[in-house]
Amino acid sequence: MNKIELLAPAKDLAKAKIAIRYGADAVYVGGKFYSLRSRASNFGLAELKEIAAFAKQYHARVYVTVNIVFHDSDYYGIKEYLKYLEHIGIDAVIISSLALIPIVRREAPGLECHISTQLSSLNSEAVWALRRFGADRIVLGREASMNQIEAIASKVSVPLEVFIHGGMCSNYSGRCVLSNRMTLRDANRGGCAHSCRWKYRLYDKNELVSDPTCLLSMSSKDLRASAYVERMIRCGVASLKIEGRMKSEYYIGQVVKTYRRMIDEIYEQGSLDPERLAYYDDELSKAENRPADDGFLSGECDSSKHLYGVNGAGVTHDYVAYVKGFDAVRNMAQIEVKNVFACGDEIEVFGPEIDNKRFTVQLLFDDSWNEVKLANKPTQILYVRMPFVTGEGDMFRKVRRNDD
Repeated sequence: MNKIELLAPAKDLAKAKIAIRYGADAVYVGGKFYSLRSRASNFGLAELKEIAAFAKQYHARVYVTVNIVFHDSDYYGIKEYLKYLEHIGIDAVIISSLALIPIVRREAPGLECHISTQLSSLNSEAVWALRRFGADRIVLGREASMNQIEAIASKVSVPLEVFIHGGMCSNYSGRCVLSNRMTLRDANRGGCAHSCRWKYRLYDKNELVSDPTCLLSMSSKDLRASAYVERMIRCGVASLKIEGRMKSEYYIGQVVKTYRRMIDEIYEQGSLDPERLAYYDDELSKAENRPADDGFLSGECDSSKHLYGVNGAGVTHDYVAYVKGFDAVRNMAQIEVKNVFACGDEIEVFGPEIDNKRFTVQLLFDDSWNEVKLANKPTQILYVRMPFVTGEGDMFRKVRRNDD
């Protein structure tokens, strides 16, 4: 049996490389056209070529989203685009329009066709039907419970992909028109304004209801499926998908590495005991800025899975620096500042090859080798004396104190 795939998002070239270096077996990215998440940086043709070549060095795969709801005018140039993707070594396209399958088969037969969660595939008959249309993989709707996923997997031989982490939709995935109605930004064509996360006031005619008993927001908690990873492996799911093409490099690195370690440990040990699962949950929480839940996986959908009155969004300042390089002679790391920290702060370092090693910042210098006490200029390049070796791509975060 093939080892389950860990699939990570990336909104630009730098983040795609981070995802692969931190342990993703595959990444999914958007081009400048035909892609949801159009407000992400996304990839030009040259960048798609570069990430395809980079991925091959790590034996990783690259999937490109071609998942907007197509209008007639959108088909202009699609044949040439698909041929280019095949030529540069892209492995698959993620699509929401079945009309694309015969086009892909005719123009770029080397590309796999993965059916997007936009189609809300939630039963085995739908999976088989999509297979007959020519789909190579089905991304199940996020509304499926774990019991339903296991039942579908037992009845089909089609590779299944399941979301395990990230944002959820307040409606059936991909079926929302709130953003279009309220902002003229079409969620089904890449422009979602996340209207479900806004704060709303309730009026009775022209009078504000000061203490409404209904929702002030429609936002769902984010998904965290760590407790279900073992069951997904055992039932034969092909790919575990992380949501977040709009997320930061820190989110990508931390979440990908945590699930990578979790998956590897399950394969090595056979299972995770509650203590180890709690450890991984704590690691995942370090990258979250909204409350998380198991979504529909438990088979229940009650009020505890939604956020009432507030949108739940927050900003974490734990991530403070990105390592650009290391001088082994001076034992100095070259870092790019991301958030405020100072001499005397305790820092935790993590990366592709380093697991949560801590040190206290003693000496900081700028690029003129002037001593710095407070790092408070985002993107500034500084040098920090290290008690251990660190490398390019590692990240610094502040150690949380109990009173934080």
